[in-house]
Amino acid sequence: MKKNNELRKIQIVRNFTKHAAGSVLIKWGDTWVLCTASVEDKVPPFLRDTGRGWITAEYSMLPSSTGGGRKDRDIKKLKMDARSSEIQRLIGRSLRAAVDMAKLGERQIIIDCDVLQADGGTRCASITGGMIALEIAIKKLIKAGVLKENPIIHRVAAVSVGVCDGKATLDLDYQHDSTAEVDLNVIMTDDGRFVELQGCAEHKPFIDKHLNEMLKLAKAGLKKIFEITAR
Repeated sequence: MKKNNELRKIQIVRNFTKHAAGSVLIKWGDTWVLCTASVEDKVPPFLRDTGRGWITAEYSMLPSSTGGGRKDRDIKKLKMDARSSEIQRLIGRSLRAAVDMAKLGERQIIIDCDVLQADGGTRCASITGGMIALEIAIKKLIKAGVLKENPIIHRVAAVSVGVCDGKATLDLDYQHDSTAEVDLNVIMTDDGRFVELQGCAEHKPFIDKHLNEMLKLAKAGLKKIFEITAR
């Protein structure tokens, strides 16, 4: 069993699929997410004729990705699961923070994050893997002469932290996440700035001391994550 200040093992398999502009399989403990990037020479209506690009994301959990029986696909209900909608918006916001949209030009990059196997932290794995898929796609655009300069201004990654049995704990798997007193997702740039903090008390309100302990753990964990994803 890992220590409270340890990350689960993270493995990155780049170019996992053949046809995507960028793809990566990220294995984060027993959570596995396939992230792919697709490039389109169009943007949403509100950005037309502005010369600016857009980054967006879609997220889903495959039917057999979790324990406890098959999860229905969203299409069966003819509407997106509320949790999936919230998570894909988070992924999109996080990745847009990494890119200068003017340098991207009037094109859109869509990051698809499909959870193959879930054991906690799927949104953090999706953001971190999505960033790698985005980088791969951007490098191809530069190599092809489509982009003259790199629009990525910094890299982003995410990690979960929480309070479990009264102790600040880094990188929650499902067992920790399902019983945590506090649950916090931290998205950060590689120069140490926050993109988003998403957290709540699951049982009782928490104090400054716990928040500071969690942020300290998250920063240390993210430093290691940036080192892993840069290899």
